[in-house]
Amino acid sequence: MSQDTQTPPGGSGPTSSPAGGDKLDAAVLKVAGVVVLGAIMSILDITVVSVALPTFQNEFNASYAEVAWSMTAYTLALATVIPLTGWAADRFGTKRLYMTALALFTAGSVLCSLAGGITELVAFRVIQGLGGGMLMPLGMTIMTRAAGPHRIGRVMAVLGVPMLLGPIAGPILGGWLIESFTWHWIFLINLPIGMIGLVYAWRVLPKDAPEPSESFDWTGMILLSPGLALFLYGVSSIPEEGTIWATKVLVTAAVGVVLIVAFVFHAFRPEHPLVDLRLFKHRNLTVAVITMAFFAIAFFGASILFAAYFLQVRGETTLMAGLLLAPQGIGAMLTMPIGGALVDRIGPGKVVIAGLTLTTVGMAGFTQVGAETSYVFLLGALFVMGLGMGLTMMPTMTAALATLTDHTIARGSTLMNIIQQVAASIGTAVFSVVLTNQLTGGTTLADATDTPPTDETDVPLAGLAIESWDKPELLDLVPANLLRQGFVEAADAFGTTFVLATVLIALTLVPAFFLPRKRIQREDEGASQAPVVMH
Repeated sequence: MSQDTQTPPGGSGPTSSPAGGDKLDAAVLKVAGVVVLGAIMSILDITVVSVALPTFQNEFNASYAEVAWSMTAYTLALATVIPLTGWAADRFGTKRLYMTALALFTAGSVLCSLAGGITELVAFRVIQGLGGGMLMPLGMTIMTRAAGPHRIGRVMAVLGVPMLLGPIAGPILGGWLIESFTWHWIFLINLPIGMIGLVYAWRVLPKDAPEPSESFDWTGMILLSPGLALFLYGVSSIPEEGTIWATKVLVTAAVGVVLIVAFVFHAFRPEHPLVDLRLFKHRNLTVAVITMAFFAIAFFGASILFAAYFLQVRGETTLMAGLLLAPQGIGAMLTMPIGGALVDRIGPGKVVIAGLTLTTVGMAGFTQVGAETSYVFLLGALFVMGLGMGLTMMPTMTAALATLTDHTIARGSTLMNIIQQVAASIGTAVFSVVLTNQLTGGTTLADATDTPPTDETDVPLAGLAIESWDKPELLDLVPANLLRQGFVEAADAFGTTFVLATVLIALTLVPAFFLPRKRIQREDEGASQAPVVMH
């Protein structure tokens, strides 16, 4: 049996270094194993499915817009359930809820593997998302309580591993499973992992001690969950519609915004709101939320472009594209433990600024992409970007949660996850539209051949070049010099879009400048309440 305790100054008994020099002990690492396993399942699933969209088109005889809803539905379910997680964790206990989320995610995965059509797949992805949406905020709460306030930086470094490696490993795993087996296995692989996770959680996580039931904020749920879902539905429809002025985008997103604004006014009335906006009285949390929002829009929005460049411009296979992204994950693995330790010692401000600077430099490298840019240069840029990511994301999370008391950690992690999810969805939609407009706004075949435009010739060379990878017949129909020009214009379109990403990440330095630059003192630090893990 081990107990992680903290004693007030002058008290007796076990003490912990305020400088955060303590390593995570064996009991905490066991808990970390459960949490990381669940987070990997949830985050990998998003990126694994992203590479399967062309396969779904062929299997279900559906358009890209239709199969894209297999990802959008998962995201909407995540956004809907995340606000409920804080209340449910207090009411039912984190262990019970975490195991329920794992079971729901695993069951949804099995159902997805059995889908016979795109409609069924989208419906089963919603079930998956309802479980997956609870895993990350619950994992943050469990780990923060387990390790204690003085080691929160190290905790966030552990949780950051699946967050950063998911986008790297997902395309590799998805490409391998689809090429070596069938698309069903991108879902079935979650069954053994989920079963192991359930047994592991049952044996390792401490028994629940749920608090007396707080009154549930039904009004808040009716306003916020549908509001988030409608807003993200509208935003996610932008790439399909090609403009924000489409009725499907504008009306849906506007109704969502109205509901969210109504929730903001409502949230300060009940004693226990669905999402506690009173947490914004904490300056560090407010600054961290703004920093996270800017960063998630820029980085997660641009992340969809890296693999797309290798696939569409360079003609790589799905598996090879995933492998080419590996340097980013390697860079993050190198700096993430360092970042976690430094945050515990010197505070998040300096660490995040260093991370954002490296990320900006790495992203700037991709503004120079061409049709034949050296892979050594591009992989080096990805590596530098990974170094920056390891010093940015989880230290920002640490800044948000470090000053919260044990009771409000679940609410704080819920709030941060909502912000991150919404910002990432906005970024994905924005960058998809920017790239699409760049690809379709270049030279057309009619322009290049100086002929009157027709349905066959009024098409951009960039699009024809990209299509030629899957349609070899275009090589005989379009002159080779025009296809080369198309690849150059396609690469330029990616480069221009990466310029936007670079500028947005650089702008994130502004709010990051206001993050604390010394070790954060938590409000309840020094209180005699820090026992967390007992095994």
